Amino acid sequence: MAEPHPLFDLTGRRALITGGSRGLGREMALAFAEAGADVAISSRKAEACEAVADEVRARGRCAAALPAHAGRWDAMDALADAAEEALGPIDLLVANAGMGPLVPSHEVSEALFDSVVSLNFKGPFRLMANLAQRMRARGGGTILATSSVASLQPSPQVVPYAGAKAALNAIVVSLAHEYAPVRVNAIAAGPFLTDISKAWTEEAREQSPNALGRPGRPEEIVSTALWLASPASGFVTGAVVRCDGGMR
Repeated sequence: MAEPHPLFDLTGRRALITGGSRGLGREMALAFAEAGADVAISSRKAEACEAVADEVRARGRCAAALPAHAGRWDAMDALADAAEEALGPIDLLVANAGMGPLVPSHEVSEALFDSVVSLNFKGPFRLMANLAQRMRARGGGTILATSSVASLQPSPQVVPYAGAKAALNAIVVSLAHEYAPVRVNAIAAGPFLTDISKAWTEEAREQSPNALGRPGRPEEIVSTALWLASPASGFVTGAVVRCDGGMR
């Protein structure tokens, strides 16, 4: 395995990634491992977490598979404890878990609303705040949240999701000021060909209303995530960075 460039070197870092068993989370987990980090992978399914943990180990890094529901307050407290017990002090968190069902607003049930807001706002808030205070007590760390271009350019039929991701952006800015020198940033992701794209039309999987004219491949999140996670972005905090192919 080639040595990472010093600016992007994560050697000695211990990362926790929610939603880390597939899609963008899996790509970040493997990229961080290749850059030298040990990685704890969390999602709801234990077998899926373990599969990615094995991929991390195959890259010569320590890994932990920690299944948890990322929308539940108590589960996020337990996850923070479990990750630090497994790997040691966590100094790199990616709050990546989320969902955004496409539903006409008048058909959104209270249960669906609560589920979307919990997974995209309540759970990330609790985990980010919990680990931010631990990181600050140890002298610093890095937190990255996966937001969405929908938080900046809301479209029809995603009101709970867009609102929750906009709230996530607010968390990023607030925590960056509250817990400095811990750096807290977000990626506003555009359309990516992750598992969710299986429900898209064939046209949507091939074309997108952005400058590049196409959806992103999951691995294309890596350069933005690695930049924000590493010393390369040492003077960047409280920022929401778009990775969307140039959405209008």
